[in-house]
Amino acid sequence: MALPGRASHYVAAGLLTAGGLLWATHEAWPWRRPLTAAPIVVTDAYAEVTATLGRRETLAAVLARAGITGRDYAGFLAAAQHLPVRRLRPGLAFQVRRLKTDSQPERVTVRLSPERRLQVTRADAGWIETVETIPWTIVRLRVTGAIESSLYDALDRAVADTFLPGGERRALAWAIADVYDWEVDFTRDVRSGDRFIVLLERLESPEGERRFGRILAARVDVVRTPSYAFYFEDGASGIAGFYDEQGRSLRRAFLRAPLAFRRISSRFGSRFHPILHIWRAHEGVDFSAPYGTPVRATADGVVTRVGREEGGYGNVIELRHANGIRTRYGHLSAFGRGLYVGEHVEQGETIGYVGSTGLSTGPHLHYEFLVSGRPTNPQRKDMGSGTPIPQRLRAAYDSVRVQLVTQLEPHGSPHTAPTVAARDD
Repeated sequence: MALPGRASHYVAAGLLTAGGLLWATHEAWPWRRPLTAAPIVVTDAYAEVTATLGRRETLAAVLARAGITGRDYAGFLAAAQHLPVRRLRPGLAFQVRRLKTDSQPERVTVRLSPERRLQVTRADAGWIETVETIPWTIVRLRVTGAIESSLYDALDRAVADTFLPGGERRALAWAIADVYDWEVDFTRDVRSGDRFIVLLERLESPEGERRFGRILAARVDVVRTPSYAFYFEDGASGIAGFYDEQGRSLRRAFLRAPLAFRRISSRFGSRFHPILHIWRAHEGVDFSAPYGTPVRATADGVVTRVGREEGGYGNVIELRHANGIRTRYGHLSAFGRGLYVGEHVEQGETIGYVGSTGLSTGPHLHYEFLVSGRPTNPQRKDMGSGTPIPQRLRAAYDSVRVQLVTQLEPHGSPHTAPTVAARDD
């Protein structure tokens, strides 16, 4: 048992030790620290709104709604050299950003194309333009499904929105129809249960956008008979297109029809006119299609007529092709952007849109095929066989074809593309 005196010595020693430690850390005493405030973190300094260009609305009007007017608008126009002011399409979205403490916009962003984004930013000396190139990553994928009612419905069932949005699925369906234009009529030839396989490239942006790129290879089974298509390109000779397994081109001089998806509502020959109520020769083929459906040139040619006609055609386009052949497209709702007489157009290029102008009871396309000025039934015209791969390129084509077949029909091959299988609803 410790004596009282000795205990007091222990207590004193402990107090001295504690005091020494406290003095050693006196720099950390709260009243000796400099007074500092917590940092201010700005998380929501900007306000962003979207101004969308309406039908028949000018750029000045849409930017005025965003607060850019007068001399400010003039300065904006002077800076935005890459903005096609006279060719802006309705629905174009302008992302307008401003400081919440300021009433004037600080930046305007607009998507010029899938590959380019335009930013016009306010600076001390005025507006400054910046054009950004959007990097898209290419992913090779494989899609397979069964056709029950139509090709588009089959793709809609087989492909989820996360894989390709609805508009891009439609573009894919049109691309497949274009590849097989003379091999398969998807409105008449296919039967319920016919299957398809498509090897394609999908593009992905850093923001997570996904869109259809191009078809590399395909197989469509029509009544259990496979029909193949392989894309081959040779830069040195300029050859590019789709070929079958024997190397024959799937392209003909003319497309089967000026619409990717269509239903013939009136064939070539004599018919009872639905408006005039008389029997008369029908010198073309009528294709029923929704209003605004793109109309494509059936062959390379030169525009010889584009405009409104007082007769039954309404809005009409006429093209001149080789060998004295002309094609005519009537009842259009609108023409392709910038189309003019004398312009050269390529096969498959969109030249107009389905409408109901002229003597028409509803939206459809009237298509004529004239040989030396004489109306001819385009469905009976022999467009010839496809030009095959030149013999000097046959080895190169066979090499490409084998690689594409391996990915199109992997059969357990280690070099396979990711697969998107059809969903059974």
